[in-house]
Amino acid sequence: MLSGPPVTSTARADQLLERFLSGSPRQRRSLVESIEQRRDDLLPLIPDQLDRLDATGDDWAAGLLVQLLLAAGPASEGEAGEGEAFLARYPDGWLAVSSAAGLDYAPLQRHLMLQQFEDADRLTSTMLRQLAGSGAEQRGYVFFSEVAAIPAVDLESLDRLWICYSRGRFGFSVQGRLLQGCNGQWERLWARLGWKHKGRWTRYPGSFTWSLAAPEGHMPLVNQLRGVRLMDALLQHPALLQRSNAASGRPSG
Repeated sequence: MLSGPPVTSTARADQLLERFLSGSPRQRRSLVESIEQRRDDLLPLIPDQLDRLDATGDDWAAGLLVQLLLAAGPASEGEAGEGEAFLARYPDGWLAVSSAAGLDYAPLQRHLMLQQFEDADRLTSTMLRQLAGSGAEQRGYVFFSEVAAIPAVDLESLDRLWICYSRGRFGFSVQGRLLQGCNGQWERLWARLGWKHKGRWTRYPGSFTWSLAAPEGHMPLVNQLRGVRLMDALLQHPALLQRSNAASGRPSG
């Protein structure tokens, strides 16, 4: 149960924001609609709050605040708005990510911050090929046997970016948690992700849902036409398996 008085249209914006950031994931989700409705009141408060949040984690509450800033238009004609000021301050994005392979995650973070999910998904696929090596780049897809050598920090960075800017709904570790919930049954997972319907694969890209309205775990996409071995190798990579186990409350060992 939420503590304190119910959120109303007259509640102080700072109190609403504090309740949102200090609440449990379940409590936060119950406040999302109120946060979105009070966006204009909250905008002046968000930059200072972002400075206090941990940019080395994957807190989706922070991602939501960033997206609220970027959705706001200019304050007035000829005057930069909160979104422009944010981008000037964080040109590479708010979330701190790193790469052992020397990849630049700023373009992917920009797509995700702006909820350009189809572009983000395509870029994620490109980056997975880059991480898998020149052979994967040349052939245009990753062999399952190439996944084990992908640096853990890069898979963690990809996963954290998707988690942060999807309200915790998208990401490889989300897919891993859902697979655990399906008792390892892939056919159940495909339907759960919205990748398959009544035995038929969802047609790419037009039939996929490139928004937050998509089923949980809908993105990022992994080509299943060659079977489950690539997806299984990704979700069993120690870096992602640890994150999936943590999300589902399972021991990491």
